[in-house]
Amino acid sequence: MARKSSSPVPPASSTPAAAAEPPDAKKTPSLASLRSEIDRMDKELVAILNRRAEIAVQIGKVKNSNGMEIFSAAREEEVLAKVLGASQGPLPQDTLRLIFRELMSGTRSLQRTLRVACLGPKYSYSHLASVAKFGEAVEHVPLGSIAAVFEELNRRHVQFGIVPLENSTDGRIADTLDMFTKLPNLKIRAEVRLRIHHCLLGRCEWSQMRRVYSKSQAISQCRNWLGKNLPQAAKIEVVSTAAAAELAQREEFAGAVASKPAAQAYRLNILAENIEDQSNNVTRFAVIAETPEARTGRDKTTLMARIPNDPGSLVKTIAPLEKMGVNMTWIESFPIPSAAGDKNPAYLFFLDVEGHIDDPIVQKAVDSIRKRCERLDVLGSYPRSEVIES
Repeated sequence: MARKSSSPVPPASSTPAAAAEPPDAKKTPSLASLRSEIDRMDKELVAILNRRAEIAVQIGKVKNSNGMEIFSAAREEEVLAKVLGASQGPLPQDTLRLIFRELMSGTRSLQRTLRVACLGPKYSYSHLASVAKFGEAVEHVPLGSIAAVFEELNRRHVQFGIVPLENSTDGRIADTLDMFTKLPNLKIRAEVRLRIHHCLLGRCEWSQMRRVYSKSQAISQCRNWLGKNLPQAAKIEVVSTAAAAELAQREEFAGAVASKPAAQAYRLNILAENIEDQSNNVTRFAVIAETPEARTGRDKTTLMARIPNDPGSLVKTIAPLEKMGVNMTWIESFPIPSAAGDKNPAYLFFLDVEGHIDDPIVQKAVDSIRKRCERLDVLGSYPRSEVIES
């Protein structure tokens, strides 16, 4: 008779295999724990930001003892480039740029409060460009004309000015070029390339609108849209888009072509957005000051040249650029006021070339051009900028 095996039989598991939890499974964090982590990180950020501010104050003292300026477009562009290059997301680069713009603006104000003159009241596009470059922690000084911006800077009532230089739709800004002919001692320290988005603002419906106010350039940039959608309304030019918004807020049956921030400031409804006829509508602003900007390695130089009024003189004058491999990115002609009856007026030419005036190849090309000119002024070398949204 065969014996039964005495080996123990392993007990069956009481937990079903399907219900077994994988060893690497993690619990979803609770809302409370996530908020707690955010609070902890916010405290760390505040400590780091204040430490950064302390170092910035020390830098200001070093600059002051060495007679250096507080604001450096070259350095701030370098800081932004490093920050944006270090980010791997998910925070958008535009958001990071805004954060660090205000961070640098605030720490700069601990060293000294800057005064920046700009065209038009708050919420005009020149004011928005000024905020985009300097942040909110400066004193933005609104003025009524481009000439006034130059004059306030020349009188040293402000440290910087910001003026429109050219628009991708309408071309040169003649008032700015004219002031450079009168005050060529003032230098371009930086540029702001602002994408302009126009809105139709008002308190009434389109069908009720009888007048549309705006600056001449804004009306020109929205000419087709306005003609198609508001043929019944008179288009009235005023000194700035912000002034237009103020009029639309005061008057019944009136509208304005202006920016979104202007709508918020003057409590107007945004009746239509992005009404500019060209989507790539960019205005380039020049930041002007008494002293030039340092080299960054990613610069452009603006020249103002008076050349002989002879056949082929322009081609002969700028020939050194091609010979030496210096790229020209912009050129505008500007008539020089002449005596009555002069049938052969002279012209100034404004040129942008790639590179800094301290670059040997640029300096050599400019020296060669100077020999062929009646007059040549270097209006500034400054960092090239990317287009930013208004």
